[in-house]
Amino acid sequence: MTLSWFQIVRLGLVQMALGAIVVLTTSTLNRLMVVELSLPAVLPGLLVALHYGIQMTRPHWGFASDAGGHRTRWIIGGMAVLAAGALMAAFGVLALETSFATGMLISIVAYALIGLGVGASGTSLLALLATTTAPHRRAAAATITWLMMIFGIAVTAGVVGALIDPYTPQLLIKVVSVVVIGAVVVTIIAVWGVERHLIAVREPDATPFRQGLTEVWQERKARNFTLFVFLSMTAYFMQELILEPYAGLVFGYTPGQSTSLSGAQNGGVFVGMLTVGIMATGLKIGALRNWVMAGCVGSAGALAMITFLGPIGPGAPLMPAVVVLGFFNGMFAVAAIGAMMALAGQGRSQREGTRMGLWGAAQAVAAGFGGLAGAAMVDILRLTLTDAQAFGSVFIFEAALFIAATAMAAKIMDRPLPSATLVPGE
Repeated sequence: MTLSWFQIVRLGLVQMALGAIVVLTTSTLNRLMVVELSLPAVLPGLLVALHYGIQMTRPHWGFASDAGGHRTRWIIGGMAVLAAGALMAAFGVLALETSFATGMLISIVAYALIGLGVGASGTSLLALLATTTAPHRRAAAATITWLMMIFGIAVTAGVVGALIDPYTPQLLIKVVSVVVIGAVVVTIIAVWGVERHLIAVREPDATPFRQGLTEVWQERKARNFTLFVFLSMTAYFMQELILEPYAGLVFGYTPGQSTSLSGAQNGGVFVGMLTVGIMATGLKIGALRNWVMAGCVGSAGALAMITFLGPIGPGAPLMPAVVVLGFFNGMFAVAAIGAMMALAGQGRSQREGTRMGLWGAAQAVAAGFGGLAGAAMVDILRLTLTDAQAFGSVFIFEAALFIAATAMAAKIMDRPLPSATLVPGE
C-alpha cells in the first residue's frame, strides 16, 4: 500500500513543525544574541554550525529506524528532543545576560540536542515517505512537504517576531514553549497510525550499524548520489551568507532592501518547487533527472547574470536576477529530494533510512561548509579585488559547481529510475 494524498499532507505537517522550531534558533534567538545582548555575530553562527555538524549522525538514526522497523517512534522522539533543545536554547539566551560561561554551556548542549532531534526526526520521516510514496507521486510529495516546511518557517518567524515585541525574557520563554509544545502535538497527530496501516511488521535487524553503513556505501548509486548531494548543496548554500552583503556593498541596498531581496529569493524558491510538483506529477512532463539538471543549469545562469550586473552598480536589476536564482534553486532542490526518495529504495532492502541518513549528512555538511567557504573566499578576494570583482568571482565559482553537478546528475541519473531493485554494489 502507498500513501494517499491526505496522508502525504499529514506527513508534511511534520516538516512544517520541524521548520517552525528550527527557525526560532536561526532567526529569533540569533537576533536576540546579536542585537539585545550585543554579542559578536560569530557566536550564534558557531552554534548553528554545531547543529549542522551534529547532523553527521543522520546515518545512525536512519539505520536505527531501518533496523527497528518502526519509524514513527523515531519521528516523534526526535521531535521531542528538538523541542527540548529549542526551549533550552531560549533559557541559554537568558543565562547569557548574567553569566557568559553558563549561557554558552547551556547553549552548546541545546544546539547539540537540536541537531540530534532534526537528524532523528527528519531522516526517519524522509525514509517513511520514500518507502510508502508511489513512484509517480514522489515529485509532488517532495513539493508538498518542503512547501509546508517553508510555510512553517515563514509563519513562525512572522508571528513570533510580532508576539515578542516589546521583548521581555518571560515573554520569550512563553512564546517558545507554545511553539515547541504545539510542534510536538502536531507531529504526534500527523504520524499516528500512518505507518501501521501501510507497512507490515518486520523482524528487527541485528546487523551492526558500521556493517549496515558499509553495505550502503558499497552500492555504487548510493555512493555517487552522496557525492552529488555534497557537490550540489555546497553550490546551493555558497551564496547564503554573501548575497545580502553583495547587494549592500555593490548596489547600495539598505538593510531593509536587502532583507526584501532575501524574501524575493525565497518567493522564487517557492514558485520553482511548485512548478516541479505540478509539471512532474500533475502533468507528467519530464523525469526528475531532467528537472534536477534544468535546476542546476538555470542556477548557474542566474549566478552569471548576478555577476555581470556587478559592474553596473546601483540601479541594476538585481532583484529580478535573484528571483530567477531562487526559482531555479527551488526547481533543483525539490527534484533532487524526489530523486532521493526514488533512490532510497534501490539496493539492499531495509536500508532506506540509512541511505536517507547518508544523504542528509552530506547535505548538512555541505550547508555549513558552503556558507563558510563562500564568505571566506569573499574576504580573501576583497584584499586584492574590488567588491564587485570579489563577490562576482565567488558567484562564478558557484556557477561552475552547479555545472559540475549537472554533469554528475546526467551520469548517475542516466535514465528514468526502474522499479526493480538493484543488486548491491551495482
